[in-house]
Formats: sequence, structure tokens, C-alpha cells
Amino acid sequence: MNNIQIPPVVKNLLIINILFFAATWVFGQQGLNLRYYLGAFYFDSPFFGIWQPITYMFMHGDFMHILFNMFALYMFGSVLENRWGAKRFLNFYLITGLGALVLQLMVQSIEVYNITGSIVNHGAVVIDLAENLAGVNLPGLSPEQTRELINIYATPMVGASGAIFGLLVAFGMLYPNVEMYIMFIPVPIKAKYIMPVYIVIELFLGVASLPGDSVAHYAHLGGALLGFILVKLWKDKDRHTYYDYYE
Repeated sequence: MNNIQIPPVVKNLLIINILFFAATWVFGQQGLNLRYYLGAFYFDSPFFGIWQPITYMFMHGDFMHILFNMFALYMFGSVLENRWGAKRFLNFYLITGLGALVLQLMVQSIEVYNITGSIVNHGAVVIDLAENLAGVNLPGLSPEQTRELINIYATPMVGASGAIFGLLVAFGMLYPNVEMYIMFIPVPIKAKYIMPVYIVIELFLGVASLPGDSVAHYAHLGGALLGFILVKLWKDKDRHTYYDYYE
């Protein structure tokens, strides 16, 4: 894999993500946080925009966030694009990214319903509370429930991680016997063993909802699920190349 050339879609995705990250930093120096315009908000939030389901995939929280995502995009995306071709790879990337957001929004809507009895019509009240009445609880709700609503309505989701998880699952399914090195583990492990463990960890973290954990684990699972479904649909139709020897 050391000789993999960066194919066109992966190359352009890398460039776009880096440009978005640079723009976020530049505008941030002027006091404008682009994440609140281009990140994806809960659909009932006053901050939600119809463009966000696409633009959120190109936004990242910090340098380490974009570094790991772009490294994975280069490593695994290059192999998959060379196998599938540019059009199918781009479709896969966008569909898994959208699937990640859809699952995250579904989970958030369930959380909102469990707190309020409805999934909509709370946005203006919650945002007003977050901006002007910090520390005051919504009527009939506990401080924990109030904080959860504010977090859902006022915090954008950013990052390509959902699509990246789709790529990881696809790679593990198509090249199960490729041996990979994982940080802090001195021996190589086959992809077919790494990917399931990674998914189980994400599921556990999503269900556990640990305090202080701001990672959208269900978005990761949504991307992984769509990736699994698409590979199952496409596996007998993909474009084979010299990467076949990995199998």
C-alpha cells in the first residue's frame, strides 16, 4: 500500500477538507465561528440550514480531528476509489456521510421526545434559554434534562467521521485479510478482526453516554451501517483492479 497514488476524488476531498479547516481558522481569528453555519444542527433548531447535511462533512473540530480523518481517507479511500472508480466512490462517501447524520438525528429526536413528549417546537425556547438564561431550568425539567436539550439544539455536529467509518467497514469487508498495525499494539492484526471490535466500542460508547463525551458515536455507527449495506449491494458489481491480490 506504500505505492498507492492518490486518485482524483480522494485528492479533491482532501483539498476541500483542508480548505474548510483553514477557512474556519482564519474566520475564527475574526470572531466568526464557521462551525455554527456549516456544521449540522438538530433539524428543529433555529440554527439548522438545508445545506448543513453536506457541509458538515467538511468541517472539523480541531487539528487532531482532521488529521486522523484525512489520514484514513487517504489510506482506505485511495484503495476503494481505485477499485470502484471515481463516481461510485464519491456516491459511497456522500451516502455514508448522510447516513451518519440521519442516524444521529434519529437518536437525538428520540432523546428530545423522551424529555419533552415531542420532537419539535422547542427550538426557540431552548436557544433563548441557552443564550440569555444560563443556569435556569425549563419548566418541569431537571437540570440534567435542560442541559441535554441545550446540547442537542445548540451544538453542531462536524466532521467526516461518519463517511470515514463507512470506508473502514468497506475496506474490512472487501480486504478482510489485510494485516494492519494499530497504535500501541506491536503485532499486525487482520482487518476483519479490527473493524468489528471498533464498531462494538462505538456502540458501547454511544449507549453509555459518558459525561464529557462530545463524540457523535451514533453518527459513526450510521456511516458504518450504510457502508455495510452498500458493500453488500455492490460487492459483485465493483470494478476489479490490481488491488485484487489483497483478497
